[in-house]
Amino acid sequence: MPETSVSPTKAAMPGAPARIPRSLRGWAWASFVSQTLIIATGGAVRLTGSGLGCPSWPTCTPESLIPTEELSYHSLIEFGNRLMTGVVGIIALLVIILLVRSGVARARRDLWTLGVLVGVGVIAQAIVGGITVWTGLNPFIVGFHYVSSLLLVCVAAAFLARMNQPGGARVLAVPRWYVALGHLTTLALAVSITFGVLTTGAGPHSGDADSGRNGFDASLWEHIHAWPGYVLLGLTVILVAIAAVSKLPPRNWGILLLLMQFVQVAVGLYQARNGLPAFAVGVHMVLAALTAAAMTVFILRMKRPVDASAQAVADAEPGA
Repeated sequence: MPETSVSPTKAAMPGAPARIPRSLRGWAWASFVSQTLIIATGGAVRLTGSGLGCPSWPTCTPESLIPTEELSYHSLIEFGNRLMTGVVGIIALLVIILLVRSGVARARRDLWTLGVLVGVGVIAQAIVGGITVWTGLNPFIVGFHYVSSLLLVCVAAAFLARMNQPGGARVLAVPRWYVALGHLTTLALAVSITFGVLTTGAGPHSGDADSGRNGFDASLWEHIHAWPGYVLLGLTVILVAIAAVSKLPPRNWGILLLLMQFVQVAVGLYQARNGLPAFAVGVHMVLAALTAAAMTVFILRMKRPVDASAQAVADAEPGA
């Protein structure tokens, strides 16, 4: 699709579908990828014991912005994650600038809101990261830091999903009871992720040898974390089966969501039975974020634009 700007007249029309410039599409995808990558780099910081590699914030040490020769490789890992925060922030800012310059911000208030949320979220994340260092890697703050990163991945995914559909008013594309079942499944996912964060906070990967843990029984919480995970898997199977039989719009994303959960369960069982190897824990963290992103798009696909002329676009399922 060639780059284009939305004319003021068209932008003023409520619900008028705005053409999305190719550059905006590209940077929106870059935003989603970078939000996912920073979870991976943040996990690497924690899983290598590099959480306090830079003992100060916003500088690496009280005297130096960057790691010094006296510091270890842990400092490079931690500082690399801080640099990744800058990359994520720059990409989020570029998306906001392109939304304004192309006129899409006026025509698509939904995209503007989502873009600004990502930008503000990145700033908030940097501040939470600083608090994490100041508190000596308090496990509850570290857990909150991860969950907020995961939510930003979901917002970036929502931006991509809405970008591929016209704006304006939307109506349900599935029965109301199916929407309720979908939200119940989302709740199961949220509980599973929360319990997973608490389980990790009780486990061996604290981010630093001297950092405290949350005091929970890690072995017990591994089982508690698994229970809502299995409920989530069962509910997703039901949702996908109904969508397939009734040919509901979210069915393709439901299939992707189900496949991701099977992989996630497999990784979870592997890490639990092999002493929580660092690499498997990191993969589990990233997959949780991607699963939440797929769930976000799945829920959004339960509605479609009111504009009848845009119906074919609304019902088309983009490739995963």
